[in-house]
Amino acid sequence: MKQHSRSPFHFTSTYNIVATPEQVVNSDNEFTGGLEGVRGYYNFGVNSYENTICYNITLVGFRGDYQSPARSATHIHEAPEGQSGPPRIAFPNPTGDGEFRRSIGCLTGPFVTGVNATDGSDTGTGFHVREIEEDPAAFFADVHSSLAVPGAVRGQLDKDRGCPASKH
Repeated sequence: MKQHSRSPFHFTSTYNIVATPEQVVNSDNEFTGGLEGVRGYYNFGVNSYENTICYNITLVGFRGDYQSPARSATHIHEAPEGQSGPPRIAFPNPTGDGEFRRSIGCLTGPFVTGVNATDGSDTGTGFHVREIEEDPAAFFADVHSSLAVPGAVRGQLDKDRGCPASKH
C-alpha cells in the first residue's frame, strides 16, 4: 500500500521568486521604481489538497515601516506582470534587525487579507491556492513600505519560476 502525505510539507508545487523594485506598479499600472536597493526572496510551497501555502520570505535592505491597508504589508496579489491587482493572501511581515528580515511559516485557507473588494467581501474570500498552480503568471508577491507605498519590491510568479513537486 502506497501512502501519500497530505501534510503541509507535501507540496504539489513550489515557487522561488526574486522580487525587485523595478517590477512595482501603482494602481494606475504605472511603473514606480519601488524602493531602490531592496531585494525580496519569496519561496513558496503549495499544498493544493489542503489549501495550504508555506512560505520562507527574506527581505534584504528593506527600509521604512510596513504600510498597507491590508492586515499586513506582505502579500500575494492576483494580476499579470505590469498590472496591479487585489491581495489574495496576506503573510506575516518579515522581522529582524539590520539588513535582513525574515518570515517563515504556513497558512491554510480560508484566507483573509483585510482589504474589501468592490462587493464588500474580503479579497481573500473564496481564494484557493490551486488557483496559483492553474495560472502562476496571474500572481505576484510583494511588500509595501512607508517609503514606497505602491510596493518596495515585486516578483511575478510564472511557469519558469514554478515547479511541480513531482519534478523535484
